[in-house]
Amino acid sequence: MSDSLARRKQWARFVPAVYSGLLAAVIAGPLLGPGYLLLRDAVSTPRSYLTDSALGLGDAAPRAVPQDAMLAALSPIVDGGLIVKTILLVALWAAGYGAAMLARELLRVSVGPQLVAVTVALWNPYVAERLLQGHWSLLTGYAALPWTALAAYRIRRAGGSDAMAGRGAVGSWGALAGCFAAAGLTPTGALLAGSTAVVLVGRRNVLGALVLLSAASGPWLAAALSGAGTEPSDPAGIAAFAARAEPALGTLGALAGLGGIWNADAVPGSRTTPLALIATALLLALVAIGIRSTAAIKTVAIRGRADDIESDTAATDSAPPDVTEIGATHAACAGDTDRAAVRVRRGLLVLAAFAVVLPALGATSWGMSGMEWLVAHVPGAGLLRDTQKYVALAMPAYALCAAAGCRAVAARFAAKASVGSRTPGMAVAATGFIALLVLPLFDLAWGVGGALKPVHYPVGWQRVAERIDGPGDVAVLPGGMFRRFPYSGKVAVLDPAPRMLPRDVLQTGELPVHGRTVAGEGARAREVQSALLHGDSAQRLGELGVGWVLVERTTPGPVGESKTTLAQLDEVYADSQLALYRVPDSADHFKESQSTHRAIAYAAHILWAALVVGGLLLAAVLRQR
Repeated sequence: MSDSLARRKQWARFVPAVYSGLLAAVIAGPLLGPGYLLLRDAVSTPRSYLTDSALGLGDAAPRAVPQDAMLAALSPIVDGGLIVKTILLVALWAAGYGAAMLARELLRVSVGPQLVAVTVALWNPYVAERLLQGHWSLLTGYAALPWTALAAYRIRRAGGSDAMAGRGAVGSWGALAGCFAAAGLTPTGALLAGSTAVVLVGRRNVLGALVLLSAASGPWLAAALSGAGTEPSDPAGIAAFAARAEPALGTLGALAGLGGIWNADAVPGSRTTPLALIATALLLALVAIGIRSTAAIKTVAIRGRADDIESDTAATDSAPPDVTEIGATHAACAGDTDRAAVRVRRGLLVLAAFAVVLPALGATSWGMSGMEWLVAHVPGAGLLRDTQKYVALAMPAYALCAAAGCRAVAARFAAKASVGSRTPGMAVAATGFIALLVLPLFDLAWGVGGALKPVHYPVGWQRVAERIDGPGDVAVLPGGMFRRFPYSGKVAVLDPAPRMLPRDVLQTGELPVHGRTVAGEGARAREVQSALLHGDSAQRLGELGVGWVLVERTTPGPVGESKTTLAQLDEVYADSQLALYRVPDSADHFKESQSTHRAIAYAAHILWAALVVGGLLLAAVLRQR
């Protein structure tokens, strides 16, 4: 490999990686400072504990598995807030860089279009809305999608019998396992990555992909098989969590623009103005320019560099160096490689279409009726109620199409200019595409207009955690799962108690949405909350397995006649923010039958961790060789 070719290869990988990191820092910049992420559904704490709820064995559906167990295992070593912020920043970086690598490998585009793909993957309403909703772990699944598509493509094309092909296939399967596990930080992420792989990996490899997906999904599958949260969900959640129309767009238009989250409060300000229409029109126009070339059959594998210079018009690194070095002995494989790329690109386009159309249908009256029947009769179907989550599946195709469109526009510039002006043509096209994507959504910058910023917990939380040293679960007052603390800002946030305390904290799972309450699966938690609010006896709390009651004094919420119950308990800690009471003669009545399920859950989590670390290391080592 010549020195100039080596430099171009390094440039082709270095620039998109750095650009993706810069965009991630611009988006999540406020989190680079000290403090903890506490915004709506996002709760990070200095230390969390490996309780049954963290393993997914509580009453509620295992929606934060294996996320909570991972934080419980790592936070005694590294501050939990730092772990969450690091994962979020890495996820944002990986989403952008993965889109660039996908465009590079499937389209053979140069640096300029790769930067456009990075921008599409990171600077869009989906990322903004999920950040505002606090879905940092879902964005990990989102980030895994382009890498999952890339691994599926490499598996599909690695059919050779030589040693190099064999190592490539093993490395690609390792990469797919790592992608599944990383995406599987939440159940929804696992479904996103699994759907992508099943569509793209090819019929011969579907069974293997499903086996890997099942292993990577082991933590929440084990929790579901144990009976945790397997009651049917409240059908009222379907209408509450249906995709939402945006100004002048309607539901379909909002989804096509990668927006439309159910919570109107978790939307950047620009999406509540005519800029939503402008941004969506520009995004779809840039995507439409490249759809034809993304779906087209195009051979670049052997003639590589000459063909790419003609089609790419960017002289700097037109074709990936590894492609240009393919010898004549590999010529027979070129057609298969190209067909694999075409099928993967077309599969991504099909996924994008379904990812937009199906959530839109789910927001219609008859679509909601069908979903209501599903969640009322099929345990676990509640995972599907927030249909806008699945719009993430459109991102890889959108990134490819925008990159292809940038190349096509640059080619037109080059056709009208002299040969020496082709590189500026690509630079102008890429800069224009990036500006049109970024400017209408300007308030995604710096934590979505400053909404994403760290908080600092009062020292009382640590003192309460230190004093919980006996049996029994924890009940919390006021009632409900959401809080408004003086230090947490104006929006309601999930109660940090379940992640802050060393015993299971009982939560009903009830969600207030649009003035209605969506019932949760926590049957025992509802009984405990009712007992507290009605002023029942301490004995009744003990019978329900409650050993502790925590009163969070600075947040609004129902307390009912709980003073009657609290008067019968032993106060062990109190300050201006928190008060902790011990329930006399409490025991772990509800823990004895969990030992077998706990062992299975531990094994599933260990397997998941092995897939994350082992799969990605295997892929990296074999890729280098």
